[in-house]
Amino acid sequence: MFTLNRIARLSLLFISMNIACAHAGEISADYIRGEGDVEGIKLAYRFDILKGYDFDPRIKVYAESSVNFWKYGTPDHYDSNFVVSISPVLQYTFCECMEGELYGEVGIGLSLLDDTEFAGKDVSTHYQFEDRLGVGYRFGETREYSVALRYFHYSNAGFKKPNPGLDFISFSFSKAY
Repeated sequence: MFTLNRIARLSLLFISMNIACAHAGEISADYIRGEGDVEGIKLAYRFDILKGYDFDPRIKVYAESSVNFWKYGTPDHYDSNFVVSISPVLQYTFCECMEGELYGEVGIGLSLLDDTEFAGKDVSTHYQFEDRLGVGYRFGETREYSVALRYFHYSNAGFKKPNPGLDFISFSFSKAY
């Protein structure tokens, strides 16, 4: 059985590994809204995996580790979930416009949920795939800021029934260092 303490230690390990491996990275905070009354926050650290390689400058591939805190219900009675994720993400810049960059991104990663029953759903397994699709805008003097709108889907890919999945929309603000 996974405990909140064990998952918290794992999340710190993931974030520490990414920070130790990266010379520069990006930190983001997301507001998450899901089906029904689900809402939460996501804190993430990402770094460019291909930085320094001579590829198309419009393409970035980054690794992201994150912790998510989800809440469902009313103040009198609510359900919460704590999630740790790690994902590789492909990002493509569509255009340079309005003194910034408009980009799209796609990724599939792995997540570890503290509770398999959340928001009235039984997702069967603690391990879930985290699929994402997003669009964002990078701006600032050195393009160090970014805002993004993302769709997330969590599912165990049918490895165990039931597998209803969980869907979220997030609004993100990030800063690169």
